Amino acid sequence: MNDGQARNLPRRFVGAVAVFAVVAAAPGGAEQSVGFNLYGGPGLIDMPTAEMPEDAMLSSTVSRFGDNTRTTLTFQIAPRLSGSFRYSAIDNFITPSSVDGVYYDRSFDLRYQVLTEGQYLPSVVIGLQDFIGTGLYGGEYVVATKTLAPGLKITGGLGWGRLGSHGSIGTLGTRPEELLGEGGLPTYDRWFRGDVAPFGGISYAPSDRLRFKLEYSSDDYVQESTTGAFDKGSPWSYGVDYTFRNGTQLSLYHAYGTEIGAQLTFNLNPRTIGIGGGIDQAPLPIDPRAPGDSADLGWTGDSVRIASARQSLAELMDKDGLKLEALQLESNRAVVRLRNPTYNATSQAVGRTARAMSRALPASVEQFEIVSVVNGVGASSVIVNRSDLERLEHDDADQMLARTTFADAYGRTPAADSGLYPRLTWSLAPYLAVSVFDPDSPVRADFGLRAKADWRLTPNLVASGSVTKRLTGDLDSLRLDESNLPRVRTDYARYSAEGDPAIEYLTLAHYGRPGRNLYSRVTLGYLEPMYAGASAELLWKPVNSRLALGAELNYVRRRDFDQRFGLQSNETVDPVSGRVRAIPEVNGHVSAYYDFGNGFHGQLDVGRYLAGDYGATVSLDREFANGWRIGAYATVTDTPFEDFGEGSFDKGLRVTIPLAALLGQSTRQSNTVAISSLTRDGGARLNVNGRLYDEVRGAHQPDAAKSWGRFWR
Repeated sequence: MNDGQARNLPRRFVGAVAVFAVVAAAPGGAEQSVGFNLYGGPGLIDMPTAEMPEDAMLSSTVSRFGDNTRTTLTFQIAPRLSGSFRYSAIDNFITPSSVDGVYYDRSFDLRYQVLTEGQYLPSVVIGLQDFIGTGLYGGEYVVATKTLAPGLKITGGLGWGRLGSHGSIGTLGTRPEELLGEGGLPTYDRWFRGDVAPFGGISYAPSDRLRFKLEYSSDDYVQESTTGAFDKGSPWSYGVDYTFRNGTQLSLYHAYGTEIGAQLTFNLNPRTIGIGGGIDQAPLPIDPRAPGDSADLGWTGDSVRIASARQSLAELMDKDGLKLEALQLESNRAVVRLRNPTYNATSQAVGRTARAMSRALPASVEQFEIVSVVNGVGASSVIVNRSDLERLEHDDADQMLARTTFADAYGRTPAADSGLYPRLTWSLAPYLAVSVFDPDSPVRADFGLRAKADWRLTPNLVASGSVTKRLTGDLDSLRLDESNLPRVRTDYARYSAEGDPAIEYLTLAHYGRPGRNLYSRVTLGYLEPMYAGASAELLWKPVNSRLALGAELNYVRRRDFDQRFGLQSNETVDPVSGRVRAIPEVNGHVSAYYDFGNGFHGQLDVGRYLAGDYGATVSLDREFANGWRIGAYATVTDTPFEDFGEGSFDKGLRVTIPLAALLGQSTRQSNTVAISSLTRDGGARLNVNGRLYDEVRGAHQPDAAKSWGRFWR
């Protein structure tokens, strides 16, 4: 790297830091025996290998060599399937899309292991590189890797596309060579077509920390060499990896005979990272009854003993961060109305409540029914026998789960005690808003203060608001190109510029249970920074079902750019063309949700979006018992790809990190890092708080069962 390149490095790495800092800063990395290449996937130096990281491994890499900077996020979706998202910057790569001589590119990869390594057979992987993008990094491959001796591995494969551009040994059909304009579409017409060339290499790890690598590359860097962004001298490269104790990998390379490269890889596995809350106080032990105590019913007519039992239970639950909102006490049965502001897993809140009940309630009470309320309505009723708690306290949690009944809380939820509502909660905290992939600046951000308040007038009627004051930032300079749709989102920069201070939302929301298995929400007011109006939702979700169905209908008016109390017409004017377009007042979706098992959750939304376009959004997330969540989504509507603009359709990735994993103590709060395409108008949906599915499903049997190991924590 020359001095000019070195001076540019901080600007290039800002994107990596902003997108992946939360992953890199997470406590406790993951041991990782797989090496990662300059593309951010399992590989040697630039070429892939057939190695697979352990299931659910999340890896982020930042690499720099020559004029190339690549930032990649790779997730092991399943034991044999992995996916990668890459954001690249190439200096001195002059195209019509370049900004100040720098070309920015986004690309996605998929890898599937068709054969695992055995005593005689190698591991074999088929991969698609940049299969949704401009095609700059487009290539396909079949690669095999075999362990010859402890620490010694050999790799060989065949590549197409740019992985077949050096040393071709044949041709399979024809392959277009030009870049794909707006990008964002699957390049299936190019897959495994054109010249095919061999690549390979060898790696040797004399210890768990050190690995040496030698590679023969089949990538000729045709595009970069043509524009002067790369000077290839040889197909041979070599390098060394060093892995630190927390799993972070530092790599140094001499690539293609002319370039020096460096790379950092951060690894963590949300499946094995453990449960947050390590510094919480230990739960109370079960208080077993003495023989014959369960027959004592003398307390039932003693109002003093009943009041004392309720007070004792409330105090014990309060020490665990749980709130007793009501208690119905009968001779052999007790029903508790539970509000859980502390624990991310309903199973842990229920388990601690059951422990407290065993210590506070009279000995004749055998059946405990714990009704979890969410937004003031019963989400589930968990029924356990006290004798099972006494007998199974020191056994596996699965045995307790087998003796536990989940029931719909409709008609079973006690009314909240008087005096608990109205209830006001508020907070004042810093905020950081980030936007990535602006062509003029890979990362833009605003930093400021946010004041939030919830005033619960009744358990299920809440007035909420949020006000922000920006202290510094440049989101008001975000460049969003001319839109061929109503500007439902591409006026974002103007809202940011004029909204200081800004009312993010100011709403009145009502939550209800209109019938068995049914949940409802009605929200009125300033729903989000850009829109005011009304939003109504109905959800069908049986407490023991993996399937849920929902419908949402919204009536919206556009808010003034200063994000205070004014409204404007639903007509937008494009600042470039002067075109006037109307935003429909009504939008909405019907939705289906399904829990596929093994932590995979799918969602399908079909309907009308903010710009009036009709289409569907498909989402798939993998969730873990500790609260981590990693997913992807894609939205395709009847908007032509050329009208949508860069990216062709809306899509993105998201990583949700439970704050308990970082703080070491239980909290229901989490932070979601979203990596999405440029803000466009197609496929845009209203951002309203309190959508029902994620609010209630945590208390239902399928979700609670996954985290049932926390019942005894």
